[in-house]
Amino acid sequence: MLQTPEERLDALNLALPKLSRPAGNLLGFKADRGLVYVSGQLPLEDGVVKYAGRVGENVSQKTAYDAAKLAALNVISQLSLATDGDLSRVKELVKVSGFVSCTYDFTDIPAVVNGASDLFVAVFGDCGAHSRFAVGVAALPRGVPVEIEVIARLRDGGIQ
Repeated sequence: MLQTPEERLDALNLALPKLSRPAGNLLGFKADRGLVYVSGQLPLEDGVVKYAGRVGENVSQKTAYDAAKLAALNVISQLSLATDGDLSRVKELVKVSGFVSCTYDFTDIPAVVNGASDLFVAVFGDCGAHSRFAVGVAALPRGVPVEIEVIARLRDGGIQ
């Protein structure tokens, strides 16, 4: 049985993307009193946009699901940085926020954000279960179809 999130990532044949510097005067994450607030992550592969466009216009729901999964993988990279490379220190994902750039008539937004939610549960097991919102928006940074942000609780109270 797979025990650690890192082992689960390996079993899924997934590698954490290299993090790029945030575009602006912000941090990739902020830790406070045992919680880690991960800034919105985009579907970047080693700092480069992999998916661009709007769902319902030039991006399919399946492609957007994959984009959400990649954005979630970038969230996990931030959590790895916040935990000094030990994802087992993540006690639980508390809240996931999903933003989907889509046409006004595309309403299956939750199915897109499931790409992130499904990955979080696959990597963290029961600790990956979370509350969530998923909203459609007119546009996202760098023209991407999905942005994912997370609040996570650490096991040991975390870094201050």
